Amino acid sequence: MSYKPPVSTPLWAQLFALTDGAGLPLQTRLRLRVVQVILDGHLAAGAALPSSRDLAQVLGMSRNTVTAVYQQLVDEGYLESRPRSGVFVTEGARPVGIVGAQRIKDPFSRDMVDSSTAVPQWSPRVQRSLRHQPTLSKPEKWREFAYPFVYGTHDAQLFPTEDFRECCVRTLARSQLPNWTPDFEIDDVPDLVEQIRTRLLPKRGVFAQADEILITVGAQHAFYLVAEALFGSSTRVGFEEPGYPHARNAFSLRTEHLIPIPVDKEGLVVDALPSLDYVFVTPSHQSPTTHTLSLERRQWLLRKAALQDFVVIEDDYEAENLYVGEPTPALKSLDKTGRVVYIGSLSKNLSPAMRLGYIVAQKELISELRVLRHAMVRHPSAFLQHAYALFLSLGHHDSHARRVNQVLQQRMEATMDAMALHLPAFECTLAQGGASVWVNAPDWLDGGALALRAREQGVLIEPGDVFYAQPQRPCHYFRLRLSSIDVAKIEPGIRALRVAVDAMARERA
Repeated sequence: MSYKPPVSTPLWAQLFALTDGAGLPLQTRLRLRVVQVILDGHLAAGAALPSSRDLAQVLGMSRNTVTAVYQQLVDEGYLESRPRSGVFVTEGARPVGIVGAQRIKDPFSRDMVDSSTAVPQWSPRVQRSLRHQPTLSKPEKWREFAYPFVYGTHDAQLFPTEDFRECCVRTLARSQLPNWTPDFEIDDVPDLVEQIRTRLLPKRGVFAQADEILITVGAQHAFYLVAEALFGSSTRVGFEEPGYPHARNAFSLRTEHLIPIPVDKEGLVVDALPSLDYVFVTPSHQSPTTHTLSLERRQWLLRKAALQDFVVIEDDYEAENLYVGEPTPALKSLDKTGRVVYIGSLSKNLSPAMRLGYIVAQKELISELRVLRHAMVRHPSAFLQHAYALFLSLGHHDSHARRVNQVLQQRMEATMDAMALHLPAFECTLAQGGASVWVNAPDWLDGGALALRAREQGVLIEPGDVFYAQPQRPCHYFRLRLSSIDVAKIEPGIRALRVAVDAMARERA
């Protein structure tokens, strides 16, 4: 084994300089840096590292921190300690085949490919594409905007860090490993299914057996599974107009016959339903208008489904976010014949990145969906399922939902007050729940154009045209999402939005 003496102190300082660790502890950041230096080939096998005392002095940190990192890497085979000699990179620290980026040119780079070789043309090969479908989106650097009224974010101040960490730590206990480490094949973690069955669903008036519940990688995965299993190219699917674009896009991959059904202040206009095979509905808080489907229309929808022999796909969107009035039972709770396929999410209140949802339907359909899911993703993370089952069973889910609803109510009231103060000509109705405000702007104003102009003032809003299959031009609707913006920023954000509106009005005059 070759020996390389330590290089000078300035070079150590440059080689081991710590980068921003996004809140990681100092010890973890140092460990990341040492491992990266080894894997990048800056220190070959047998190379000596500076002593813990020297490196601590160079980086301005405790010697104990450096010693702890060295010991961890010795235990894991990256380093070896030689008595009275020091710490060295082990022979097998870098996997076989890794070559330093500076040592050899990538043989697969584009400039190494024979120009006479035909490159595949992918566009004609792609059979189903969503690249050009309108959908919700955010700027790449949306976090740099002062007033983000947009979807798909979480509130770091509300995230139950300690509670969720407790559940993850308990899941990692040796006694719990047999409950989630095996390959579950087509099954789910029983504890999570039981918590959904006995704690969540009864609150929505839904009672189901374990074999009628399937865990999914979020509600989006549920939409795709249902469409893949049930829709053909000629399947007729009624869809709310305006409606949830992510569900619309998932369904459009399987059928071209998505039939827009109008929505009013009582939700889906059931009388407008033509002959259908399925209808998709968000009855708790219609996406995006936030209107609740009335009890009369729920009953008529189920009656019409029986008369016309179609199936209802219910997305119980933001059902837990209720802070005005009494909750309306899920449409599924009124279903006596199994005509409702119920989709729920465990992620939205906690963080969209959690990606946990579920489907409730008759066991025959669930059995089919299990096999289909297995072919796609096998099963959702068993670790996450187990941790969330603990989160539910220990009462953390319920207490977190209460905190979220209190904060959302404050944000909703602040938004309504700010809109009345700064944009009184814009129509918006105080929602009973949910995390957004649907805004009807004056007819002359286009929501998409306003969204672009608002960015100049640091404001992000969601233009309304993405919610429509057949948007009018100009589409004067837009949505203000409240899931992650601090209540103190709402009034200044609406005031900044008014600046954008005023600028557009002056250009129009």
